[in-house]
Amino acid sequence: MRDMKGIYTALLTPFTAEGKINEKELEHLVLHNLRLGADGFYVCGSTAEALMLSCEERKQIMRIVKDCAGNANLIAHVGSVNERDATALARYAKELGYHLVSSVAPYYYKFTSAEIREYYVRLAEAASLPMLVYHIPAFSGVAMGVAELGAFLSDDRFAGIKYTSNDFFTLEQCKTAFPEKLVFNGYDEMLLSGLAMGADGGIGSTYNFMADKFVRIRSLFGAGRIDEARRVQQEANRIIAVLCRIGVMQAEKEVMNQLGFDFGDCLPPFGRVSPEEKDLIAREIIPYITK
Repeated sequence: MRDMKGIYTALLTPFTAEGKINEKELEHLVLHNLRLGADGFYVCGSTAEALMLSCEERKQIMRIVKDCAGNANLIAHVGSVNERDATALARYAKELGYHLVSSVAPYYYKFTSAEIREYYVRLAEAASLPMLVYHIPAFSGVAMGVAELGAFLSDDRFAGIKYTSNDFFTLEQCKTAFPEKLVFNGYDEMLLSGLAMGADGGIGSTYNFMADKFVRIRSLFGAGRIDEARRVQQEANRIIAVLCRIGVMQAEKEVMNQLGFDFGDCLPPFGRVSPEEKDLIAREIIPYITK
């Protein structure tokens, strides 16, 4: 398998005023992130509002990204509580030539550990591609420790974990036990922490407009220049703190709009960014993105 380590942008989805996918702007976003140095893309994840989209809309996004991503590494998030949709998306990812599939754990109905494991196994087998488990307990409500994650990592059908948790002890334990498997840090504001505990890179939403900062953090960390890496993480975190004051998803879309893209708004029931919040972004984020 190709080298899949690195920095992956979890792509946003630009929408028209009518709520349709803005294909042209999505292509621009992919090319923009390649210029920023991203190693690849995490496609149709939660950042993409994918869980609010139809199966056909998700296929549309997957196709557009594949067509313009060149030789970049591609991970298709196919997760859905509707396993029929997830299976169709997994098979489509294989057809398009994606390198990995990924899925959030099935949520809401409090499925058992055995049911969750079999869900993942069926998707991996349907795609005939290695599976990346998307571990995000704060949102999915599915908590997995070293034993549960290790059961996946010990299986050749699983490539690794997208690890969106601040429990870095568990991250370290998983990576130490399975050093050949991929572990991606999921919280943008903690990339340096994840790298210090063994992560192979990161997958993040703020990478859409500042992937270059995270590429630099990883490069500096790899060179042992920890103080410099910490300063770049602090720069990113200053921006992330402002996003959190507004609402991360909505604010990220507005950042893209202010950078000259045409991203529109998030889909309902997300609210819209107020004029005051737009001014805050203009003052406190835009001047610092390229610094």
